[in-house]
Amino acid sequence: MDARLKSLLTLSVLGVLLVIGGAWGLSAVTEPFPGRADAPICVDVPFAEGERISRSDVTVSVLNAGTRNGLAGLTMDLFVNAGFGEGQEGNSEEGPRVEAVEIWTDEPDHPAVRLVARQLGDAVEVVRRAPTTAGVQVVVGDGFDDLVKGPRTIVAREDVEVCGASSDVR
Repeated sequence: MDARLKSLLTLSVLGVLLVIGGAWGLSAVTEPFPGRADAPICVDVPFAEGERISRSDVTVSVLNAGTRNGLAGLTMDLFVNAGFGEGQEGNSEEGPRVEAVEIWTDEPDHPAVRLVARQLGDAVEVVRRAPTTAGVQVVVGDGFDDLVKGPRTIVAREDVEVCGASSDVR
């Protein structure tokens, strides 16, 4: 094979490789970045009967069902300062206005619900209603002012799962 033909063949192969590499590089550069997966607000943590569940084990979400702007955020700050995990906050889009404070749950006897209810005092009403947020859902109205002094822990009466902070590891 003559030297010119060898050179032409080599340059042709290199040219094809350059085109293939360029097409692959262009497709890699123009592909969107992979999305970041958000960490869950809380994860279900198992507790055995007789175990103590503390405030830090429980995530609380707060919805404002009144007319006072920022009430959900202020209430969330109270719960976080008291040691509870921070859940979601916002305005309640559904149902009647809440006068003072309610907990909306489909498990009224759950120990996490009972622990949160004890922080809200006699004014709280536990309503059997499917929650729309993570953790224990507290719904506040214009008549809500402050948390009361409540227990730091509660004993699980049976084996349960509690929606707690996703960064907590027991």
